[in-house]
Amino acid sequence: MIYTKTGDDGTTSLVGGTRVKKYDIRVETYGEIDHLVGLLGFASTFLRGLDCAAEILVIQNKLFVIESMVACEDAQLLERLTKISDVDVKYLERKIDEKTKDLTPLTRFIIPSGSQTATILNVATTQTRRCERLLVKCNDTYPQNPIILQYINRLSDYLFTLSRWIMKEKNVNERYFNAN
Repeated sequence: MIYTKTGDDGTTSLVGGTRVKKYDIRVETYGEIDHLVGLLGFASTFLRGLDCAAEILVIQNKLFVIESMVACEDAQLLERLTKISDVDVKYLERKIDEKTKDLTPLTRFIIPSGSQTATILNVATTQTRRCERLLVKCNDTYPQNPIILQYINRLSDYLFTLSRWIMKEKNVNERYFNAN
């Protein structure tokens, strides 16, 4: 059954069973990460046939892992959960490096435009940065594993780089900020 009615009073359960208000910083944080998972799913529909579509699926799975880590208030239970590791951060760094080698050095701010796929990835980049800000805020009250923040920080770099790489692959010129 999809509905339990347990949230009708404005509360939800963390991993471990503790009930908290739906505006709890942990719920807000993993909810924004879930939003990112959805945006990446949308972006992946435009990436069919490209290697980066598989990369997005890997990332979506890692984001679900992060959501469970953020939502878990029980230290013993957290030890049994799948976790993000340095290997996952290195994976993103490797993918960034692979795509960056084909790009011209960036010297100005890019205005998202010119490609629906690249623009969606730019929106996902800004959502990733929102998640990062919330993770930092959440960490002030509910300390998180530092690797989560590293992963999310690297993910915003990956998505930004991927959007630029897509523009190059589609032979679309980047548009740059012009203050005049």
